[in-house]
Amino acid sequence: MIQRTRRLQVWFIRVCSGILVWACLLQLVSVGELWHPRLLTGLAGSTRMWVRVEDPLPPSPPPLVPAREYTSNGFLKVSCNGGLNQMRAAICDMVTIARLLNLTLVVPELDKTSFWADHSNFEDIFDVRHFIDSLRDEVRIIKRLPKRFSQRYQYQPLVMSPVSWSNEKYYLQQILPLFSKHKVIHFNKTDARLANNGIPIELQRLRCRVNFQELKFTREIEALGNKLVHIIQEKGPYLALHLRYEMDMLAFSGCTRGCTEEEAEELKRLRYAFPWWREKEIVSEQRRSQGLCPLTPEETALILQALGFVNTTQIYIASGEIFGTERRLAALRATFPRIVKKEMLLGPEDIRLFRNHSSQMAALDFMVSVASNTFIPTYDGNMARVVEGHRRYLGFKKTIHLDRKRLVELLDLHQNGTLSWNEFSVAVRQVHERKMGQPARRRIADKPKEEDYFYANPRECFCKSTSCDDLLGPGNTTTVEPDMPPKNGFNVDV
Repeated sequence: MIQRTRRLQVWFIRVCSGILVWACLLQLVSVGELWHPRLLTGLAGSTRMWVRVEDPLPPSPPPLVPAREYTSNGFLKVSCNGGLNQMRAAICDMVTIARLLNLTLVVPELDKTSFWADHSNFEDIFDVRHFIDSLRDEVRIIKRLPKRFSQRYQYQPLVMSPVSWSNEKYYLQQILPLFSKHKVIHFNKTDARLANNGIPIELQRLRCRVNFQELKFTREIEALGNKLVHIIQEKGPYLALHLRYEMDMLAFSGCTRGCTEEEAEELKRLRYAFPWWREKEIVSEQRRSQGLCPLTPEETALILQALGFVNTTQIYIASGEIFGTERRLAALRATFPRIVKKEMLLGPEDIRLFRNHSSQMAALDFMVSVASNTFIPTYDGNMARVVEGHRRYLGFKKTIHLDRKRLVELLDLHQNGTLSWNEFSVAVRQVHERKMGQPARRRIADKPKEEDYFYANPRECFCKSTSCDDLLGPGNTTTVEPDMPPKNGFNVDV
């Protein structure tokens, strides 16, 4: 009995010793991998099931661009207002203003109080580290103000709204001197605070650099957006339709065509509920005749047919919830049955974290719209214009800019029997022959509000010369015509 107990003790000690030796050996291999991946390659051969020593190391991050050296004149804090694409353009403008005035820019705050009530922060939508690092050769960007300028230390920055559509002289002569007294200035509105035109070309190109290269979405948004694009492209070419027939747009514009009396009243109540929508009493038909209403889904179906899109065209609806839901989409879906939306293509788990964040969902629509074969917005809001500019930057990809004022006239003439279908279709195509996103000059008007938007056509960023005449032929016609209709017909291939 005693001998048997001793044998068990010896056996137990040997087992424990063996386990201890193997543990030490594995620990040694792991340490060796940290110091030199190939140092213990031979030793690791017998433990290949547990330790992978031949995997290549992850690639090193690209080296940072050299930081620009300058004496900062102060700190610029900004609160962006509006939806995703309005804020996107504003961020690009604020970087440009900070560069012009030699300021330190605090990572912008995003709008959380607008109609969409999205509580996303900058880092929830944009890659904040890339934003800071990639622009360090132009402007110093920090995540937050130094503590001495915080409310905790009773510091009160100067809060103001810059004058809209201002050029560099306004900022140099009127804003910059304010920093000698107020080391921190907080712009509480940022929409359209920099002029479209009359800006030095180096500043215009900085606006484009921020927009097209340095203001990237987060990895999560990029990954899901790329997945969505891949799913759609597997089914063939597609048209991205920015169908701006959403509650906020209809309430803001006062457009109620096709709505029931109850729906029209609901839209009116919403308009009165938001004080910044200053125009309250609106005559819908008068607004429509002026081309100031988004096309209805029913009107859109007719226009797409007139443009020559066939019923097998794959259409991605880039928008939020359509007002009237599926009832209002019925005519469009009957004409074009291959309609898809992100909610149809992605699983619940894919969009679970995005669903209650309208700006993050809009980022997905932005990516799909930029990648589409053809992009058509039914209203020229911020997303339509920023996507159009991005597609120009990528090689003047086809973007059909609908002339709503003329289209409404043609639609009414066709529906009252004055124009046959063939006459209507030919007229619609003729109106849009030169509205396909090809190179063109920005229109400069007497009033800044009436000018073409910079981010819809940032032509200074596409050309080599300072005049940009290298993009344009005589008479403001295009010399570069990707995806243009042939001379003997109208090309609608998506």
